[in-house]
Amino acid sequence: MKKILIVEDDVDIHNLIKSVLEKERYEIISAYSGTEALLLIENNNINLILLDLMLPGLTGEEIIKKVTDIPIIVISAKISSEDKVNVLSSGANDYITKPFDTNELLARVKVQLRINKKEQNANLIYKDMVLDKATHMLYIKKEKINLTKTEYIILKQLLLNPKQIITKTKLIQILDEDNKINPETQICDENSLKVHISNIRKKIRNVTTNEYIESVWGIGFKLCD
Repeated sequence: MKKILIVEDDVDIHNLIKSVLEKERYEIISAYSGTEALLLIENNNINLILLDLMLPGLTGEEIIKKVTDIPIIVISAKISSEDKVNVLSSGANDYITKPFDTNELLARVKVQLRINKKEQNANLIYKDMVLDKATHMLYIKKEKINLTKTEYIILKQLLLNPKQIITKTKLIQILDEDNKINPETQICDENSLKVHISNIRKKIRNVTTNEYIESVWGIGFKLCD
């Protein structure tokens, strides 16, 4: 059963959304403030977040910046194009304005859950490197390489952006945000990030002489061309 978090402080709207989704047999978790929402995200395996923007405690915009691995549909009374663009650019997956049609809401929920399922099951591939997103296992020429949670997140970012330099600042930020939800992810500074990169390289060198990760001096890291 898919688990959906509703973050909405208006009780009537909250109960309406909850009723509609429960009829479709979704498991619903309720939060009425941004602070409460983050605590629930940390302690539950949530598949989708329905998020109001104007909340007590943390705002919806702040939550979007902190949550990087769960799809988010914003449901807001803010209707300007600028608001929508800013929220979607910050990481939200969809945007619905209030008042909304419940059938449209259901359709958008199903789309995001379907997209997220495909993304979770899809492997990341670069040359002869395969990163299994379901098991967090790395394969090179069919040789299996075990990764720590932190190593997996670093390598995943590189594989998601194979032609780009990923800055040290961005990697540190991603690890920091993931740590708030998954304590096994280690918080890094620049020195410890270099250690994790070095450990990934050592593990790869145990199965091949090919180099896969390139350091870009003073900036960050990228996959070798």
